Amino acid sequence: MTFCLWLACTLCAIIGCGYALLASFLVARFAREPKPIFNFAVAENVTLLKPLHGAECGLEASLATFCAQNYASDVQMLCGVQDPADPAIGIVRNLKEQHPTRDVELVVSPRKAGGNPKIANILNMFPAAKYDLIILSDSDMRVAPDYVRRTTEVLRQPGVGLVTCLYRGCALTGFWSRMAAAAVDQHFLPSVLVGVSLGLAKPCFGSTIALQRGTLARIGGFEAFANTLADDYAMGDAVRRLGLKVEIAPFTVGHTFSETSFAELWAHELRWARTIRLVDPVGYAGSIVTHALPFALAALVLSGFSTIGGTIVLGALACRLFVPIQVERLPGGGKSSLWLSPLRDLLSFAVFVASFLPGAVNWRGRRYSVSSDGTVTPI
Repeated sequence: MTFCLWLACTLCAIIGCGYALLASFLVARFAREPKPIFNFAVAENVTLLKPLHGAECGLEASLATFCAQNYASDVQMLCGVQDPADPAIGIVRNLKEQHPTRDVELVVSPRKAGGNPKIANILNMFPAAKYDLIILSDSDMRVAPDYVRRTTEVLRQPGVGLVTCLYRGCALTGFWSRMAAAAVDQHFLPSVLVGVSLGLAKPCFGSTIALQRGTLARIGGFEAFANTLADDYAMGDAVRRLGLKVEIAPFTVGHTFSETSFAELWAHELRWARTIRLVDPVGYAGSIVTHALPFALAALVLSGFSTIGGTIVLGALACRLFVPIQVERLPGGGKSSLWLSPLRDLLSFAVFVASFLPGAVNWRGRRYSVSSDGTVTPI
C-alpha cells in the first residue's frame, strides 16, 4: 500500500513538473507575441459599467485608470451601488470632481433582482447606459490608458461577439494580499493559458466583458444571469452558443488584492475555487496534477526521505519557480516574490482539497448556498 501511494504521488509530482514547464513556455509566448494593431477610421462610443460595493482598498485609484483612457470617441463610466449609505458613493463623487471633463455617472438603487448581487446592481444601472458598445469590468481592476481602444478593436474583428482579458495580481497591502496576488500569477493565469492551448478551457472573466448591446439582448440581457454565481463564464458560454467567438485580448490588466488576514484570504479563494469547480467539474478535478510540490513532499515522506524523493522535491521547486519568473514579464501586476512560491503552492493545494467539501460561500460579506447548476441563493 505504501509503495502504491508513493508511486501515485511520484507520478503526480512528475506530471506536475511537466505542467509547470508547459505553463512557463505558454506564458513566455503570450508575453512576447507581437500584439496586433488595428486602425479604424471611426471609434465607437463606449459605456463602461462599474458595479461597486463598499470603499474597498484602492478603489479610487482603480477607477481613476478608467477615467484616464486615451480614446478617440466618447467614454461614459457608469458606476452603480445598491445601498444609499455605501461609502463608494463618496469615492465616485470625488472622482467626478477630479475629472470634470470625463462622463462619470452614478446610479444608486436598492432594488434587488435575483440572487447574484453584482448582476442586480448592473440591472439597476444599465438603463442609464448611453451607448451600444458595453464594457463591464469588476471594481478591483486597473488598466492602461489604451485599454478601451485595444479592447474595442478586438471586438470589431469579424466573428467576435465578446472580448475578455487575462489579469495579473496586484497586492495593495501586506503579506496576505501578496499571497492572494500570487494565486493569480502562479496558478490561475498559467492554468488558463494551458487550458486554452490544449482546447480544454473556454474562459470569460469579470476583468473585462466587452460586447455590443445587440449581442447582449440576443443572450437574454443581464436578466438571464440574475441567479448565476459564475455570471462571467455563463455570459461567455451564451455568446458562443450564438456562433460568435469569445476572444481573449492580447494584453493583461491588473487585479488588486487587499486581504489583511488568513481568514479573509481563505474565504475569498474557497468561493473562487468552488465557483470554478461548479463551472467545469471535470477540468477542475483534472487540475490536481498541477500541484507538483505537495505531491513531491508526500512522495518524500512515503519514501522515508530517500535521495530520489529529495531530488523530486528539488525538481518540483525548480519547475514551479519558472512560472512566476515568466509571468512577471506581463503588465498589470506587481513584482513576484519567489520565496512565496512554495507557500503559495501548499496553500493552493489546501484550497483545492477544501473546495470539494460541502458548505456555503461568502461573497462581499454575505453568505450564499450554491446549487449544482451554479445558481445562488442568499442564506
